[in-house]
Amino acid sequence: MSYLVLARKARPQTFDEVVGQRPVVKTLQNSILRDRVAHAILFSGVRGVGKTTLARIMAKAINCENGPAQNPCNTCKSCLAITAGASLDLIEIDGASNRGIQEIRELKEKIRFLPTSSKYKIIIIDEVHMLTTEAFNALLKTLEEPPAHVFFMFATTELHKIPITILSRCQRYELKRVAPVELSRHLRNLAEADGVQIEQGALDLIVREADGSVRDGLSLLDQVFSFGEKEISTDDVIQVLGLVSREVILKLTRALLENDPGTAFQALDETFSYGMDLKRFTADLLGCFRALILCKIKGCDELLDISQQELALFQELADNHSTQTLHMKLTLLMQGVEEMRYSGQPRLAMETTFLKIIQSDEVVPVATLLSRLDMLLTGEGRQDRIQAGEGAGELVSSMVKKKQPQSPVAEQKAKSKQIVENGSQPEIPANSAVPVAPTEQVKTEQSVSGGEDVFADEPPATPEELQISPDENLAPRIEPHQRSVRRDWMDFIAYVRDRSVWMAQDLQRAESVKEQGHELLLEYAEPANCTLLRKDDTKKKLTEFVLDFFQKELSLRFVLPDQNSEVVPDGSDSPLKERHLLANDPLVLMTAEIFNGQIGDIRVGPRFR
Repeated sequence: MSYLVLARKARPQTFDEVVGQRPVVKTLQNSILRDRVAHAILFSGVRGVGKTTLARIMAKAINCENGPAQNPCNTCKSCLAITAGASLDLIEIDGASNRGIQEIRELKEKIRFLPTSSKYKIIIIDEVHMLTTEAFNALLKTLEEPPAHVFFMFATTELHKIPITILSRCQRYELKRVAPVELSRHLRNLAEADGVQIEQGALDLIVREADGSVRDGLSLLDQVFSFGEKEISTDDVIQVLGLVSREVILKLTRALLENDPGTAFQALDETFSYGMDLKRFTADLLGCFRALILCKIKGCDELLDISQQELALFQELADNHSTQTLHMKLTLLMQGVEEMRYSGQPRLAMETTFLKIIQSDEVVPVATLLSRLDMLLTGEGRQDRIQAGEGAGELVSSMVKKKQPQSPVAEQKAKSKQIVENGSQPEIPANSAVPVAPTEQVKTEQSVSGGEDVFADEPPATPEELQISPDENLAPRIEPHQRSVRRDWMDFIAYVRDRSVWMAQDLQRAESVKEQGHELLLEYAEPANCTLLRKDDTKKKLTEFVLDFFQKELSLRFVLPDQNSEVVPDGSDSPLKERHLLANDPLVLMTAEIFNGQIGDIRVGPRFR
């Protein structure tokens, strides 16, 4: 007889032999004893946790001639036939290869006939989620009201792909991953039964690779048994399965946490020498950092599927680092793993990620910088910083205490403060604005080194309360983006065309345009070409366009052939006055003073109002 792999040879034949899944097993046993077995049962779970195994054991228990009992006897004719796979009343099909409606129709024809040698016909459909929608629909009515001699049992790894109409007609059992402790005990018993001694570390590696799947664990153990040794060590498992030693991963993790690039790069090179897949390597490394973070959280160490020896190592390593450090480095590692997957040089990308992780401790958080700046502004800890050699703090403190020259707005506020404190009315020059009332509330400047606001918490002054004369001393500095009339005239016409097409057309009819002093001279050969432009409303709008575009204080003058020139009438230069008023507005002055800024372009056109 050909060799039978361990996964088939060690398949459970009774409920007591099933590894894990105690709640599901107990429910099935009680349903058999109390004659409450559902006509349709659905087993779901990840690969290798016992879905098909439980379905076969249920088939034997239902048809057992010595039943009902908690376990099939495995000695009667029906149990032996089902165990050997020779029972005519057990129909087991694969949903992936028999997924069409025609196969379901043939199945419905078979279940019409009574069982030949057993009590019931058992229909087992593995990977039932692979059936087509038409096949599911054809099975609905039969599944809801099957014949009394038929039981359906389904198994699937993707429960979400099964229609809800099928799920509602089945009794569902969700199988969990097998716990590492139970799987390790099961594998050790099999190894001892086969006369093989295996180290606990080697067994832990196999259990970790199995990831809760009994079949995967049996396949790996069978591969290790083929190594031919009666005593299996951890190194043997690493060599046979092509794994990276847990010690190498831990050494790399410790190097990243302790900022040791040499050790980290050596561990990475040692990992590559094993020929391990990078995806699997990064998954193990991420798992180490996850384990460290869980060790820092109280009560979460139970979530780790590792041995007690490894748990002690992780706890010892986690105690030397804060949770913030572990979380930050885990985040950087996750970002590096994503970049590595799409990189043409994966090893170089991983080495760059390691350097980022190691150098991350040199980065000062923003919160720390803000707290230090706040301490400098409040004057706290200045001596400590000077003694610590932080010359920047001393420089900032000296700059803060340096007296700044008072601006016109600051002088006006100082005068108002003097009026409030002294209660006397100072002499007011003849060319000044309306005097400030003695009872006026003005915001007083506070010491910057005190860490408080620039002004005290008093009611804000309105523009009427802060009336500042628009003389030359108080005029703000204006640095607009000026344009040349000669160079930018066509751009100005395009600017006007965007606002008024006919005005742009009339401007194009001008014979010449030139700037003379503070005047813009428009020369026309035909007076009729500028008749509309010379109207008062049009002149005012055109003046606004000139001021907004050229940012120069220009007034318009039309030069006609029958007369020397036509001066803009009084009142049409109101945009120029409005420009002066805006530049000397108290709010503008105060804003420029507070932010130590300058006034740029001033626009008075209707679009900007």
